[in-house]
Parts: sequence; structure tokens; C-alpha cells
Amino acid sequence: MRTRGRAPRTGPDPLAVAGRTIACAVSVAVLGASGFTWYEYRSLDDGMTKSGALGEAKKNAPPHLDKSVNLLLIGLDSRKDMDGNDLPKQFVEDELHAGSSEIGGYNTNALIVLHIPANGGKVTALSVPRDDYVQTVGADGRMHKIKEAYGIAKETAEQKLSSKGLSKAELERQSREAGRSATIQTVQSFLGIPIDHFAEVNLIGFYDIAKAVEPIQVCLNHPVDDPIIARTANHEGGGTGLKLPAGVSSLDAAKALSFVRQRHHLTNGDLDRTHRQQAFISSVEYKLKQQGIFNDLGQMQKLFGVVKKDVVIDDEWNILDFAQQAPNLTGGNVEFNTLPIAGFRTIGGQEVNTVNPDLIKKIVRQLFSRDPAPVPAAPADGGDSAAPSPSASPGTAAPTPAKDKATVDVLAVAAAGPGAAADESKALTELGYPAGRVGDAAGRAKNTTVTYGSGARADAQAIAARYGVTATPASGLAAGRVVVTLGSSHAGTPTATPSATPSASPTGDAATDPVANLPMQGPAVKAGGIPCVD
Repeated sequence: MRTRGRAPRTGPDPLAVAGRTIACAVSVAVLGASGFTWYEYRSLDDGMTKSGALGEAKKNAPPHLDKSVNLLLIGLDSRKDMDGNDLPKQFVEDELHAGSSEIGGYNTNALIVLHIPANGGKVTALSVPRDDYVQTVGADGRMHKIKEAYGIAKETAEQKLSSKGLSKAELERQSREAGRSATIQTVQSFLGIPIDHFAEVNLIGFYDIAKAVEPIQVCLNHPVDDPIIARTANHEGGGTGLKLPAGVSSLDAAKALSFVRQRHHLTNGDLDRTHRQQAFISSVEYKLKQQGIFNDLGQMQKLFGVVKKDVVIDDEWNILDFAQQAPNLTGGNVEFNTLPIAGFRTIGGQEVNTVNPDLIKKIVRQLFSRDPAPVPAAPADGGDSAAPSPSASPGTAAPTPAKDKATVDVLAVAAAGPGAAADESKALTELGYPAGRVGDAAGRAKNTTVTYGSGARADAQAIAARYGVTATPASGLAAGRVVVTLGSSHAGTPTATPSATPSASPTGDAATDPVANLPMQGPAVKAGGIPCVD
């Protein structure tokens, strides 16, 4: 999941091709922004691969608060086609450097919920970190990384169906349906919201979409060099081969895949990669809009062909009706956020993200309703879901006591803005960290820093991930203490944007938005341009 100064974990390198979910976003945007005829819409709808997995999930879904629409985008980590056949070795291993068909399995390494308001307005997109340790639903009912719900349910279904004499393709189809249902139900339970529609795309779907619209511009805050490391008996291998300078670069489809899969040599590992997913989706949507591809029949036909071939949608999704809502996704009117984690832990030999399920539900409810009421502070015990107690009720995990977490002092330079230290201290308290000293910091430092005393390393690293920085030890700090010093870049959002494109920083009423200060995992990524990320 994270580099965090550690040696690479053992085991296969999971492919988090969250950028592949652009296929889903593009399919929605295509429908809403183009001027094509009813016949062409109907032709696309009739050619889509449909799934009935939403039916079972809706039976146990939380109630709707209004007539808004929640769309789940699923990026499936699979090197197999829809019939269960391996993707061509030359394509997967040689061209994309994505490993063999034996690794990756059926993890959902990209889970993004798009919340589309009933009466228009800002579309909110929430990414769920793939290693969040949660109660799964519809799989085996145990605690797992959220990405594993699909594969566990699929494997269980395969075992039950294997004696029925089904063809390989039909066995693959039916077992994948179980995986989709488990994923939808787990997301619903974790976030406390109903899922109205979903779209799923895998590795080859991402590549085909990127191929249809290449070159695609992306922007990096820092140069990257991610050399390919060969897999050996003593090393898992990995690396994407991506080498890009800071600033804007134009990528072909293969490099686009590397851009969204890189996890080595990133300060915050998968958490940084999640922001790359969001930035890539924004960049592709921006290109489609700015270059008039929506009105280019040849380019549109390419996209239509890809969507039909590679994307799976639910059978309740009426594309013609949904097209009326899709323009909200094509004008820079989307904001991407990443749900916060509470910390890191190793369970059963795997590194996982610990989370506070109650806090997550409160954040989602407030964000989706734009409710001005503040998110209540986290329970006194911190709400860490990583170690469920035997007495915990189904779907609930016993939290880690806050007394076991580091006490956090928050200081801020004057340029960070009035009340910045107090606001950030409150946000960290809501994540379960006991509040320490809050005050002013001397100097005019630009960058935020996180330092820690003995025994507070894990908490400091989790906190540092919020700001995209690396936590460092400080010999003068008391044991169990973390100090966050907010630099001047903390004002607004730290996401940079090339001057030639619209700003990705909050504008207009964003500063007074009652949900703008919700505790998220790093800065928001704003659509409508080419946002820079790490």
C-alpha cells in the first residue's frame, strides 16, 4: 500500500489501475455532452454488457435521503477478459509491464462513488482507499481489505457452481456477478449510502479508452523515475518504467497506464496513486471538452466501440434517461476527494488501512447532503476498525482507544491563514487523535511538516499522509507526541495547477462551503483543467 520508508512488501504487485475507471466516466460524459441522435444512443445502450448484480444489493441498501443518484465506478484488477481467458502476454507483460495473468486476481483497486445531486450542481466524487480494512458483505462476512470483497465472493461462487457443468465463459460470468454484488453491498454498508448504478471496467478497458483519446496531458508536482525491477525468487519485482519531468507531459495509452499504476517511489504509496487516478480522469474529461471530441463523429465512434466492448453496467441503468444528468460531469463541475484513514496496521501478514466506520458515514452524509451541521467528533475510543472484538455486532468493529494514539500539537505560520491551527487540530481530533497544544509557529516556512517522538511513528506517518509529506523523528519531542507545523502552502489547497489551465484550487464560495474542511485524505482534486499531483 505505502512506501513510507519501508522495504517493498512481499507478494504480487497489485495493479491499481484506477485510471481505468475513466472508461466509466467517459461513457457517462459521452452520453451527456454529444449531440447524437436517439438512434445512436439506442445503439449504444443495446450493445452494452449488462449485469444484474445491483438487484440483490438494493434489497439491503440504506434509504435515500433525496432523489440524487449515486454511481459506483469499479476498476477491476484483472488480466483476464470477460470469458475468463488470459489477456495476451505480449500486451500485458511486454507492452504494459503489468505482470502476468497470475497476479492481481480480482481485486477492485479503484472504487469511486459519484454523487450526482437531484437538481444539478456540483458532482462529488469520493475515492475509497483500496486497503481499507472493513466488514465485507456478501463475500464471507469477515473483515478484509475492501478491494478483496469481489475476489472472495467470486471464488466462493465458482466453487458452488463448478459442479453444474457450466462452460468456462458462463462460469466466469456468473461468478463475476457474485463479486460485483459483494462489492456493491460492502461499499453501501461502509459508506452508509445506497448505490443506484454501477459501471465496471478492467485493465484492457482502461487501455482501450486511453488509446482512443491519446495523447493525454497530465501534470506532476515533482519528476518521477520508476524503473522496472525484474521479479526474482527473493523480490516481488515491480516498477512501471515511467520517467517524467515535473510539469505537464503528454502520454500515450501505455504511459497513461503507468501513470495510474505507479506506487513505488511515491511518498504516500497508494494514497498518492489515488490522487493520480482522480487527476487523470479530470485531464481526460478536460481534453474531451476542450478539443470538441464530443462533436467529432470519428472519435465518438471509437469511444462507443470501447464502451460496448469493455464496460459492464447494471441492467437498471437507462442510458437515455441518465444522459440528462451527465452534463454535470463535463464542465469542470466535479470535485474528487479521498476518504480518510485512521492509521496503518499489519494483520495476518498484510498491511491494511485502519478506518473509523462511524466517522466515514458521518463525512459521507454531510458531504452528500451539503449539510451545514459539523461532523461530530470521533468516539472517544477512536473508532479504529482494525481489531474487531468478539462482542462487536455484525458490521461493526471495535475501535482502538484514543489513549493509544499519539497526542498531536498543531502549529501554523501566519501565512497559513487565521484559525488554521485550530481548524486542523479539530479535524485531527475527529480522526481520533488527542488534541495537544494549538498555536503559532515562528518563521515563514512554505511546506507543512510532521515530526514525532518515540513510539509515535505509525501515527505520525498516517497524519503526514494527509498533507503529502514524510514524517520525521525529532529527538527533542516527548514520547507519544506528534507536532504538525502548517506552512504557508496550507492556505487554500496545496494542489498545483499549470497557469495555462483553469485553477484546480477552490474558488467562489468554496471558502465558505460548510463541508470544505471535512477531514479528507489529502487535498481535493478539482475537475475543469489539468491538476498537478505527486
